Amino acid sequence: MKNTTHYFLQQKGKRRISMLTAYDYHTACTIDEAGIDMILVGDSLGNVMLGYENTLAVTVDDMIHHGKAVCRGAKNTFVVIDMPFMSYQGSAYDAVMNAGRIVKETNCQAVKMEGGAEYADRIKAIVEAGIPVVAHIGLTPQSFNTLGGYKVQGKNVAVAQKLLNDAKAVAEAGAFAITLECVPEKLAKLITEQSQAVTIGIGAGKYCDGQVLVYQDMLGYTNGFTPKFVKKYADLHQIMLEAFQNYKKECEEQTFPAAAHTFSIDDEVMEKLY
Repeated sequence: MKNTTHYFLQQKGKRRISMLTAYDYHTACTIDEAGIDMILVGDSLGNVMLGYENTLAVTVDDMIHHGKAVCRGAKNTFVVIDMPFMSYQGSAYDAVMNAGRIVKETNCQAVKMEGGAEYADRIKAIVEAGIPVVAHIGLTPQSFNTLGGYKVQGKNVAVAQKLLNDAKAVAEAGAFAITLECVPEKLAKLITEQSQAVTIGIGAGKYCDGQVLVYQDMLGYTNGFTPKFVKKYADLHQIMLEAFQNYKKECEEQTFPAAAHTFSIDDEVMEKLY
């Protein structure tokens, strides 16, 4: 049986929670087998799966399509699905309708939405509709145009205080967890200590209640830019590149397929063909 929001809130201050992104069935199966606590079907799929420059073009239909596949693979892992850009910003009504559609069509356990106190009414409405919410403050990629790019948030008094206020507002609105992205470690620690919600850090230091990473980043899936906060646990890009190159070479040299990879037929059958 999957864990519940109540379970994760009970773990606050007791043990750290692990979370990874997933966007497809097989990855979800492997993450589930590994015993990771949570899966995030992030709108980062726009970057890592669909090739967009940012997350703004991702739609509710995109999230549902990938979310369905992940939920089929996650037998035990708690699944959270991102609400994409403009699926909740318009009104609390839009937020509830889109969150409801995501949960109903994917069978996920929670939705995640970016923004602080300004979206507390949306969080409250979604929670009152019976849907658990993970809030997301700090660097919010859907707002990178207004934030001036992908920058660490909370390094001056005004912004740091706003993040503290935002964390309080979203928790009071009913968010059971808060993602803290690109927040200085000491500030994330203070938010974690002051908040009744579970904090999940990405680039927010070790004092959060949990951590999340994009699985392609932590597996070294590409040889492109890697954020400072990412630790690479593997170098799959090099492994895949070498495998693809070896396959190409063996195709050209006709060393693949070998006898072990082919099916036989009796010569007497072949002799009767015309």
